[in-house]
Amino acid sequence: MISGILVKIISIILLISVGLVLILGIGTLFKGGETSKKYSNRLMQLRVLLQFIAIVALVSFAYFFKD
Repeated sequence: MISGILVKIISIILLISVGLVLILGIGTLFKGGETSKKYSNRLMQLRVLLQFIAIVALVSFAYFFKD
């Protein structure tokens, strides 16, 4: 069984990764030019995927590790 500390660590890592990809995507969008055309859409798609994974994981943790 997964311990409570491991669940918290996984949750924090998922949330930080979503935040980092969001910041990178917004920064790339504002930078504009060729960089924006090349990476902006891909970073936002990655953010959506990471958000989905984070939401599924957090809901699963909340369901299976109720106190």
